[in-house]
Amino acid sequence: MELHFNRSNGEIDEMIEDLVNRVGVHHPKIIREMILSALKAGQDTDYLADLKLMRTTMKEMRYTNKVFGPYRGRKKVTIFGSARTAPEEPIYRKCVDFSRMLAEHDYMVITGGGGGIMQAGNEGAGADNSFAVNIRLPFEQETNPVMGGNNDRVIVYKYFFNRKVAFLKEAHAVALFPGGFGTMDEAMEIMTLIQTGKNPPIPLVMIDDDQGDYWEQWFQFTRDTLLKKGLISGEDFSLFSITRDPAEAVAYIDEFYRVYHSMRFVGKILVIRLNKPLDTDHLRILTDEFHQILAPGSHFRLTGPLAKEQDQPDLLALPRLTFEFNNRNFGLLKAFIRRLNSF
Repeated sequence: MELHFNRSNGEIDEMIEDLVNRVGVHHPKIIREMILSALKAGQDTDYLADLKLMRTTMKEMRYTNKVFGPYRGRKKVTIFGSARTAPEEPIYRKCVDFSRMLAEHDYMVITGGGGGIMQAGNEGAGADNSFAVNIRLPFEQETNPVMGGNNDRVIVYKYFFNRKVAFLKEAHAVALFPGGFGTMDEAMEIMTLIQTGKNPPIPLVMIDDDQGDYWEQWFQFTRDTLLKKGLISGEDFSLFSITRDPAEAVAYIDEFYRVYHSMRFVGKILVIRLNKPLDTDHLRILTDEFHQILAPGSHFRLTGPLAKEQDQPDLLALPRLTFEFNNRNFGLLKAFIRRLNSF
């Protein structure tokens, strides 16, 4: 069907409607908006490189959803660390042990698909419990032998920003092993996203070597420089946990989802979905200890699903805790979730 951009908006809407109906898609209203955005991009710019970037981004994100979609029901842990870590190094074996324990607790593992810590993560969990989210680089980044071949859980991206979305969009937790610039970049990004509310709170665990000479030294710098200079606040230390013990790291992740399930915003209301119901005594404790996270005039409520949550039918049966969040204390919000898990 030929599209003429000089036609009226009504005519274009009719043609898009006809196309959507002919092809047959899920959620046709959203698909119509995506098609319209693509047409507008073609009208807005004649710079081919920009259009190619938008096209490739759309294709890569579509394929990401296709790969991860069948495993939406299983929790996943993204593992970051150095591609240069050798298999004979103790930290490599520690990562293998950690990811093996994750698989035993029914988690899947997401790595960057390369060598070093990435390979250790895939090795411990096994190919059947792993994803490789790779990137085209001129060095260091061939898909590791655990995930190589025709594995249908390997994705190779052109753009780093698409790859970063996949790492965090699908993750229920993040584990950081010692690494270089890339690992530090991922550590800072996930903390920034949680601190600013752009990523839901998830466990972020930093697993150090037995001497504690990487993340523990980073912690000292963070405490003695960033906090001392007022560049971060004390509550930001609740964003992460540091351990030398892989079993403790797995327990930390497990505990985060003992009562807490997930969250979303519905307008100004923050909806906390729970694995088990709370009672009025719990609400009283939460109000006493965490009233700081409430917006003025708000209070904690126990509810069922809100009307606008119907787009996630698989979660409708879960009990809810709702309140209007102050949209400021995201570090304290993570501490609030840990308190929920103590009930």
